[in-house]
Amino acid sequence: MIQRLVELWQGAPLAFWLVLVACAYFAVMAVRLTVIDVRHHLLPNRIVFPSYAIAGVLLLAAAGFADGTTRPGGSSSFMSMLNLGIPRVLAGAAVLWLFYFILRAVYPPGMGFGDVKLAGVLGMYLGFLGWGHVFAGTFLAFLLGGLWSIVILAARRGTLKSSIPFGPFMLAGTAAAMLLPA
Repeated sequence: MIQRLVELWQGAPLAFWLVLVACAYFAVMAVRLTVIDVRHHLLPNRIVFPSYAIAGVLLLAAAGFADGTTRPGGSSSFMSMLNLGIPRVLAGAAVLWLFYFILRAVYPPGMGFGDVKLAGVLGMYLGFLGWGHVFAGTFLAFLLGGLWSIVILAARRGTLKSSIPFGPFMLAGTAAAMLLPA
C-alpha cells in the first residue's frame, strides 16, 4: 500500500487522498472490530455493513481516478473506472466473501457468519492492491489464527474444541498484506 500511495501521490493526487481516507477508516474499523470480537465473539452488522459502503465508495473512486493516470497515455477522467481497478476491487470482495462463505457452509462451527460478512470488506481493500494481496491477506489471517491456536493449546488455556475470535486475525492479515509492495 505504501508503494501504491507514492505512485498515486505522483500520478493521481485525488486517488491518493481517497486511499488515505480509506486506510484511516480501515484502521478505526479494525480497532473497533478487534476489541468487540475479542470481548464478545461478535462482528456487529452496525459496523461491518456500513464499511461496505464507505470502503466501497472510497476505493472504487480511487481506482477510477487512478486507472487513467497511472498508465501511459491514460486519461484521468472518471470514466476510466471501467478499467482494471474497479473490477478488481469488486472481484476481490466477491471472491473473499465466497471463500469464507464456503468455509462456513462446509463446517459451520469453524467460522462465524460475521467473519464471512467482514471478508467482503477486506476483499475490497486487498483487491484494490491486486490478487497477490488477496492471497497474502487470506494466508496471513489463517497463519496468525493457527499460531494463536497453538499458543492457546500449549498454554493449556483451551482445547481442540475451543473457539477463537477470527476477525482480529482477518484484520491483522489484511493489514500486514496491505504493507507488502504492490
